[in-house]
Amino acid sequence: MKRVLITGGAGYIGSVLVKLLLEKDYFVRVLDNLSFGGESIIELLNNNHFEFVKGDIRNKQDLTKSMQNIDYVVHLASIVGDPACAINPELTKDINLNGAKLTYEVANKMGITKFIFASTCSNYGKMKDENAFVDEKSELVPVSLYAETKVKFEKYLLSQDKTNIAKPTCLRFATVYGLSSRIRFDLTVNEFTKDLAMGKELVIFGEQFWRPYCHVVDLSRAVITVIEADDKKVSFNVFNVGDTNENYQKQMIVNEIKKQLPKAKIKYIKKDEDPRDYRVSFEKIRKELNFKITKTVPDGIKQIIQVVNEGFINNPDDSKYKNI
Repeated sequence: MKRVLITGGAGYIGSVLVKLLLEKDYFVRVLDNLSFGGESIIELLNNNHFEFVKGDIRNKQDLTKSMQNIDYVVHLASIVGDPACAINPELTKDINLNGAKLTYEVANKMGITKFIFASTCSNYGKMKDENAFVDEKSELVPVSLYAETKVKFEKYLLSQDKTNIAKPTCLRFATVYGLSSRIRFDLTVNEFTKDLAMGKELVIFGEQFWRPYCHVVDLSRAVITVIEADDKKVSFNVFNVGDTNENYQKQMIVNEIKKQLPKAKIKYIKKDEDPRDYRVSFEKIRKELNFKITKTVPDGIKQIIQVVNEGFINNPDDSKYKNI
């Protein structure tokens, strides 16, 4: 039984990934400081193949404890998203960069063979050619502190000695959406759908700008794909995670929601400038790792509508469903 440590495993993506790994007969340990609580993984404490360590990735002792007898590390723990990072820039740098570096250093010393880092397509910033797609070889132009820390840690990982035991892989995640046991309603697809399902008027700024999107289940599946891939294919490599057909403008997302909620009320506010505007190619992960998504944005919209309309969540506007 292979053993995986997930840092930040109680989070939005981590809590989905943990369960998928357990279903595939991995032993899973989570290291998390539970800054958003642990309800998302609480029932897993009943599972003999699951362990939890409460701790901080900036604490060497916590890292060492959590990596005992572990084969692979998936590093998700970070302050996520531009608004959350802007609140405390120094803390963001400390966790997203210093904590991340320490996590890798301990993993390498403890003989972890694969170190998978959750990066972001936000690293691309703004595409120079609006008719083209950016890919893994494109210039990185981070326009937020969040993306800056991701880019810097990517460079740190990829500059490591090739003889290191811990072989890094950087996964640049598309913008995530979909259902998780630690649900978030501050993500574009989830938020737009939630507001319109609740009968609110949705105000859209800059409906023409592009982003790629990927369901939380598929992002998690991509991590497992890397875990199970031949080392030679993924070591010291970078992959965008998503599907080339799942690049959307905000207007296109709204149009998909209106197909399912025809009475949706939308108000558009013209915005000609957005620091982030990028369409991403995901051909590399498809061709080299044979990775294909299983869910699309319309699928995610349908899920959120059901959750709101059928009362799965008492108050979807509660601040606990946001990262700030």
